[in-house]
Amino acid sequence: MISVRINGKIVELEKPTPLLDYLEKLGVNARSVAVEHNGEIVPRTSFTRVTFRDGDQVEIVRMVGGGV
Repeated sequence: MISVRINGKIVELEKPTPLLDYLEKLGVNARSVAVEHNGEIVPRTSFTRVTFRDGDQVEIVRMVGGGV
């Protein structure tokens, strides 16, 4: 098991987990989020290269449309 802090909460994962696999597990479209991994913004073109490992800190923000 590994522990990753995602959006301020500790999440236990069975093993190192690719970002895209984690988003898919959540049912989240990768095109609708912004991700910060260990203090660095991850360009969408690099999502395939990010794997969550023990002790990582991640922020995932969903884009929300709308307006006046």
